[in-house]
Amino acid sequence: MTDIAVVDYGMGNLRSVSKALEHVAPNQTVIVTSDPAQIAAARRVVFPGQGAMPDCMRELDARGLRNAVIAAAAEKPFLGICIGLQLLFEHSEEGNAAGLGVLKGKVKRFAAAEMHDEHGAKLKVPHMGWNQVYQSLEHPLWHGIADGERFYYVHSYYVLPEDAGLAAGYSEYPKRFTSSIARGNLFAVQFHPEKSHDAGLKLLSNFVRWDGVF
Repeated sequence: MTDIAVVDYGMGNLRSVSKALEHVAPNQTVIVTSDPAQIAAARRVVFPGQGAMPDCMRELDARGLRNAVIAAAAEKPFLGICIGLQLLFEHSEEGNAAGLGVLKGKVKRFAAAEMHDEHGAKLKVPHMGWNQVYQSLEHPLWHGIADGERFYYVHSYYVLPEDAGLAAGYSEYPKRFTSSIARGNLFAVQFHPEKSHDAGLKLLSNFVRWDGVF
């Protein structure tokens, strides 16, 4: 049985995610796959991605991966990254696209009229670079990571869960937005742990040892 399956739906830099996982779990088997059967058989599943929401949903369905991802998110330790977080929700403003509906809520674009810092300087969209992540609740994936640690972001949209209790962490740009969510065996983040140096590797290390209980 495969230990960790990284879902390949043709979007994003999957190699950097798989290499980071191999680094923190040298004794575990990591595969990048678009085979629903391999995803179903894996002990843990990572659902990463970059790109536009409509394109990601189209490619996910073209490969027959929708049901495999939904099942994995319900049954085993599951980590969503970037678009892998956004796709879990019901709807995105990006292309007026429907998501997987695993979680209730929507994905919204940063509002241009609000994108100014405390000095009035204009903030760029996409939100790109390092930003602090503040932990909203205790979770095994935060173990050994300081509250307010910095992680790397590249995104123009953010999730707005219907249930605020799903939020596991938040960042500010300039207003507060949900940067990670947790529910049962599922954890997902807007930032890129595979690009976030020591803090990101620690989060991935926590994930590959997590039993999915929360």
